Amino acid sequence: MLSERHRPAVSTAMFRLLIAPLLAFTLPSVQATEYVIDPTHTYASFEIDHLGFSTQRGQFNRSSGSIEFDPVQQSGRIDIRIDAASLDTGFALRDDVLRGDAWFDTQSFPDILFRSDKLIFRDDTLSAVDGTLVMRGAMRPLRLEVTRFKCGFNLANRKRGCGADAVASLKRSDFGLNNGLPFIGDEVRLRIQVEAYLP
Repeated sequence: MLSERHRPAVSTAMFRLLIAPLLAFTLPSVQATEYVIDPTHTYASFEIDHLGFSTQRGQFNRSSGSIEFDPVQQSGRIDIRIDAASLDTGFALRDDVLRGDAWFDTQSFPDILFRSDKLIFRDDTLSAVDGTLVMRGAMRPLRLEVTRFKCGFNLANRKRGCGADAVASLKRSDFGLNNGLPFIGDEVRLRIQVEAYLP
């Protein structure tokens, strides 16, 4: 029979032997996970003042890209491509004008890009993303304020993924979109919804 002096050591050894596999199973990996953008649930929409009478809205209907996320290290990478020609304001004639040379010039600049490797956390919650927006050949810094963020298992598509809502604002004149100033607003307010899943 073991003495009282040896019993705690045996119990500790057995505890470690039992708990180690559980910890290995439950602790998140320290390696970043890469998710692929779901284009059916990812849209960049915008709002702009129109002559002081109303707020005009639109969105881009096609996007692609990937998101790399490591919740343990609170780090990641975002690489999103928006098809500029997929611009949709709900009025076909206006959309054709906006796709033209004087505005987005989608023939010369077919892609709008957002790239970031700087994720900002408040406590353990993703609160913002600092990145670079590339539009009409101009590169400008852009901060996305994250208003909702979740990673988990989606029961509908049976895949693990992450999703977020984010907001931002920019001056269109910074990207050479000067038409109609100052009657059509310079400030553009962005609203972004994104979902991305394991391939």
